[in-house]
Amino acid sequence: MPLPKAELHLHIEGTLEPELAFELAARNGVTLPYADTEELRKAYDFEDLQSFLNLYYELMAVLRTEQDFADLADAYLARAAAQGVRHAEIFFDPQAHLARGVPMGTVVEGLWRALGAAEENHGVSTRLILCFLRDESAESALATLEAARPYLDRITGVGLDSAEVGHPPVKFREVYGAAAALGLRRVAHAGEEGPPEYITEALDVLGVERVDHGLRCVEDPALVERLVRDRVPLTLCPLSNVRLRTVDTLADHPLPAMLDAGLLCTVNSDDPAYFGGYAGDNFTAVRRTLGLSEDRLRELARNSFLASFLEDDEERRARYIAEVEAYEFGDAVS
Repeated sequence: MPLPKAELHLHIEGTLEPELAFELAARNGVTLPYADTEELRKAYDFEDLQSFLNLYYELMAVLRTEQDFADLADAYLARAAAQGVRHAEIFFDPQAHLARGVPMGTVVEGLWRALGAAEENHGVSTRLILCFLRDESAESALATLEAARPYLDRITGVGLDSAEVGHPPVKFREVYGAAAALGLRRVAHAGEEGPPEYITEALDVLGVERVDHGLRCVEDPALVERLVRDRVPLTLCPLSNVRLRTVDTLADHPLPAMLDAGLLCTVNSDDPAYFGGYAGDNFTAVRRTLGLSEDRLRELARNSFLASFLEDDEERRARYIAEVEAYEFGDAVS
């Protein structure tokens, strides 16, 4: 039985496994520039964030219908549940679909077919977070939020992702203000490839409640002190950091030092189909490579529920945390 955990940094488009990509391509009459799944998997050898994003957007072409998005989400939920995920807060990138002529409703309604039945089918509670692409314009972000208005009963919050360098959080001040006025929760990618200043800006300008990645906070002791004092959660993605060369090897990852500093860290999978592991795989990897103790692993799992947007269901949060506290470790953790 895997350690119970919440997943807070997961791009649903990044769960598109090669097998499903080819299945959806055949269903929708899309020709992929790869001979088979094996050749496609070989393309998952990235030099940096941008080389990953190029393939990520290319493969989105197979996602066309509500059923496609439902199948994508259901496949993720099945894998996540098998690795101990009890609660998932799932990012989606509507601009990447709108640009291809796929309507907002197709995306949200399709995802909701799976998310709405996730607890019954997989024992996983869910939240949906709409992400803005930071390499698109601020005007596009505002238009995307407006397009999402009919679906806000299904959307918990907004996020900010894609290419970080050269696209500071301040660029999205207006759309985050509008999201806050609508009662949406706010998170943002910051401090992955971008500098620590982007983390500070995301907090001060965008009013984020959680920082996605946040890895480079360790370069600014005053920022670390602030994050610890204010209990700002960080949604770290260790295997992603290695695949995108943010850290050289997993053994170099600062996660142990970040925990020692008192930071509220969580471990997540980011884009697991591309980065070689789902949530449980990330837990297993950091346990083995970084030598994390059972107490540290339990802390990471507990943190994931503490950082979840479950304020509307504190009874559920307490139940999940109780599962973590009662967990008995075996030889392997996932």
